[in-house]
Amino acid sequence: MKRAISFLLPLVVLVVFLEIVARSGIVNITLFPPPTAWGLALLEMAKSGELGRDIATSLWRALAGLVIGSVLGILAGLATGRIKAIESSLSPIFNVVRSFPPVAIIPLVIVWLGIGEPAKLFSISFAVFFPVWISAHTGAHNVPQNYLHAAKILSCTAGRKFSKVIFPSALPFIVAGIRIGISMAFIMVFVSELAGASAGLGYQISVSHLAYRIDRMIAALVVLGILAAFTDLLFTSVVRKYFHWVKKS
Repeated sequence: MKRAISFLLPLVVLVVFLEIVARSGIVNITLFPPPTAWGLALLEMAKSGELGRDIATSLWRALAGLVIGSVLGILAGLATGRIKAIESSLSPIFNVVRSFPPVAIIPLVIVWLGIGEPAKLFSISFAVFFPVWISAHTGAHNVPQNYLHAAKILSCTAGRKFSKVIFPSALPFIVAGIRIGISMAFIMVFVSELAGASAGLGYQISVSHLAYRIDRMIAALVVLGILAAFTDLLFTSVVRKYFHWVKKS
């Protein structure tokens, strides 16, 4: 409860500030409508059923891409971090490909996969994979040697050494990578919905732009940001509850 209040209070202060600024005449109220206008736009979208549809669609795409990219990134990172042969063969390739801007591959993904769901999930997973991979790789590569020596002395099997030593030691790095991945997932869900989508918050922003409904554009953008923030909040809460050795952040 306290964490939720500390999260929401700055948002409330920001909303009040923006309302005052928008109505003060400092900015053009047509180009920058006040938060009350965003709220009315949200009510309009909720009554028409668009808001629920768009939230469900975008949230499913973001979470599906996040899970796929995170799982693949963790597996690849642990492998390259602990197995020298895999690191020498895959790390150079990953280091080149991770420099590609995820947004820039969208046209290529459309050519390869079309404009359906597979293309959107691929682009989101692609963006999530690399921050999770590099974090998992760093964590697995930097397991303290005294932990590994202790596991060797205790004659731990490879599986037990992985589950009791390597993975727990790498987990703080993995958590940091997934938190970056959450942001990337929600950025890319917006980008992927700009082309070939018929639902989603990104689609709603694009359509509202064509209709010059800035209030709806900002409202959909705010909802997207809130979804990303609450996803991160939920993830960190679960991590703190079940993995007590990961530092609070």
